[in-house]
Parts: sequence; C-alpha cells; structure tokens
Amino acid sequence: MLLTPGPTPVPEFVRVAMSDVTMHHRTPEFEKIFAETRSLLLEILDMPEAVMIASSGTGAMEACVTNLCHKKALTINSGKFGERFGKICDAFSIPFAEIKNEWNTPINVNEVLELIKNDSEIDAIFVQVCESAGGLRHPVEELAKEVKKLNKNITIIADGITAVGVEKVDTTNIDALITGSQKALMLPPGLSMIGFSNEAVLKINKKPKGYYLNLSVEIKKQKNNTTAYTAATTLIIGLKEILSHIKNNGGFDALYEKTALRAKATRSALEAISCKIYPKVSANAMTTIYTERSNEIRKILKNKYNVNIAGGQDHLKGNIFRINHMGLVEDYEATWVINAIELALDELDIRKFDGTASRVFSETMFKG
Repeated sequence: MLLTPGPTPVPEFVRVAMSDVTMHHRTPEFEKIFAETRSLLLEILDMPEAVMIASSGTGAMEACVTNLCHKKALTINSGKFGERFGKICDAFSIPFAEIKNEWNTPINVNEVLELIKNDSEIDAIFVQVCESAGGLRHPVEELAKEVKKLNKNITIIADGITAVGVEKVDTTNIDALITGSQKALMLPPGLSMIGFSNEAVLKINKKPKGYYLNLSVEIKKQKNNTTAYTAATTLIIGLKEILSHIKNNGGFDALYEKTALRAKATRSALEAISCKIYPKVSANAMTTIYTERSNEIRKILKNKYNVNIAGGQDHLKGNIFRINHMGLVEDYEATWVINAIELALDELDIRKFDGTASRVFSETMFKG
C-alpha cells in the first residue's frame, strides 16, 4: 500500500488509457486530446493561461525562475523545496534574498512586506503552497494579496506541486502556479504544469529566456494545441483521463472536501494516541508526525502491515513520518494505516493498543 506524498498510486483506468498504441504528437488526433486536456487543466488551476512541460516539477520551477525574475528574487525557504528555488537562482547567477525558517514554520507575511519595502530590486517572490518536506501550509493567498497591495508589479510564483488537486488554491493574486504529475494528479512522474496570470504572460513575453524551458515559446505553441518540442503524449493522455474522471465524479470541489476530511480524521486519530503533529500549520496533502522512532515505526508498517509511508530528510531524517492524503485514497486504506500505526506503537512499547486510532478516525470521517 503506497501512501507516500509522491509518487502516488496511478489508478487502473489511467494506466489502461496510457497503455494504448503510441500516438504521434504532431497529428490532429493528438491535438484534439491536447485541447481537451488543456481545457481541464485551465479549469483546475483556475488561471487564464497554462503550459504542460515534459519535465519533473523542478523543470517548471526552473522555468519560472529564469522567465519570471528579471531583477532579483525573494525565496521562502521552509524546507527542501523552498531551498531549491534558491539553488536554481544560484545556478543561473540570479540575485536573490532568502527568508529561512524551520521546516514546521510558515512564512510571516509582515516579514516579507518589510523586506520588499527595503529592497526595490525584488521583482519576483517564490514560495511553496505546501512545503512537503514537513507537510507545512504557507499562507500563500494572504501573502500574495498583501504584496500586490504594496507593489502590484512584483510577480508571485507559487509551487503547488503538492497542493493542486488537494485543495482550491485562490489564484486571484498569484501570477504562476506550478504543479506536477506524480502527486495529487495520480500520474507517473515526468509532466509538469504551470498556470499563469495575464500579467505573468506579458512579463514572460517581454524578456523571454532559455531554450527548452522558454515559456514564451511554449505559451504561443500550446495555445494552438501543440508543443514546441516533443510532447509527453502518454502522460497528457493520462492527465486528461484523471481530470475528466474527477470532474465527472462529483467535481473538483468534492475531491477537495473529501481530502480535507481525510486529513482531519487522520490527525485527530493520531493525536488521540499521543502522536505529535509536526508543522504549526498542516497542509491537507499529508499528515506529518514528529517522533524520534520514525524509522522503527516505518519499518514495522512496511514489513508487517504492507504500508509504505515517507520519512524525513536532512535534519528530520529519522524524526518524522509523512502519510499521504493526495489523490483517490480509499477509506479502507486510510483506516488501515492509522490502525497499523497504533499496532506499531504497541509493538515498540510506546502505547498499548486499544483501537482508539481507528475509532476516532471513523467517528471523524463518517460521523463528524
């Protein structure tokens, strides 16, 4: 049972759709599929423009840094992926300032405002919606709103790789929203997507950068339902299938509601058996638990209960575990992992098993 926060399991109906005969990307047949996929993508991102790129999410992050920062960047580092924006700036010798927090701590909006008041060179801010290194939710919408009040010309780039498909991200003041295939969209790795505001498109076209990751070229091509270079045809077909399935089976809002409830039920259940939630503000993409016995718990879960969940990285290695809520997680799967954690705690003489976790999960999920 794969319940890591990416990659997530690929549903069978998606695998079947992607297993059909290989299609050439420069044909009317594929252009039709591309148009349908693009329309669904624009709907879920809730932005006026979007592109699909044959790369992991890091490729989309790089494209946004090189195409949307023309002077100086501000990066928000509360984990491995916030740190990555700074590393990309370094790789391209792009000046940047960084606000660095512990991985459980969301950005302070006032701190950002003070910094940009005192540094007129900053023209782009890079931040995660969900920093998946610790399961943290940043107040991205509030940040974007307040920054735009101060200076509407500062571009806001939000990494939604573990947020799109999990929750509705308010894009009113966001200029670029990044996502990737292997998270809540339940596809194999290899496809990244970016939504753009009209202002972002104007900025990109004003000063195009790069060759393969030249967003100006891609935007123009993809408006005509093709790509500048070879399209990830199989993944785009899969994306159409999963987005169509979600839309035709309750819609995106219903998925967000179910995911939020599952996250709430999981946290309530684990807190009931004395587990400590790690982030100060949790994202609904995952539940992150702080425990110095993380490795032992994960080993028992994998070897005895067939549950594969993620641990931590860097200074959190061996100190946290993360349970995925993204995608079409079945209720019985979520219940099983909660029960298995309580059994593991019993085996490690941390807490005696009495079925509390499963009971609280079910009460919250089905009675709450």
